[in-house]
Amino acid sequence: MKTEELLALARRARENAYAPYSGFTVGAALLSRDGGVFLGCNLENASYSLTLCAERAAIASAVSLGVREFERLALVGGPAGAAPVSCPPCGACLQVLTEFCSPDFSVAWESGGVLTERRLCELLPSAFRLKGEKNA
Repeated sequence: MKTEELLALARRARENAYAPYSGFTVGAALLSRDGGVFLGCNLENASYSLTLCAERAAIASAVSLGVREFERLALVGGPAGAAPVSCPPCGACLQVLTEFCSPDFSVAWESGGVLTERRLCELLPSAFRLKGEKNA
């Protein structure tokens, strides 16, 4: 699946975001190695620390179905109802991605019609990994 196709799915997932506090909606589309796609959207909570990011929602969906190998993630985010703005994953999401993805895992997001794509090891070069595993 092409990155543009994943971004289109992330745009659709963004429409389901629950962001009554920040008004910042995010959608994620996570491609598994076997070709499955798992969607996620951010889910805010009045107790801000309990908010769930779109990326982690997509991973939780996949893992709950036994899928644990991933190829690519696409993100679309910004103020509700507005065009997407630059929205790379936060540090917590990057660390969770590290648990299931290789250092070369691809992360893409769009802003103003411009596509940005980076490898996980570029976004989180000093990720915490189990002893013996390398960040690349």
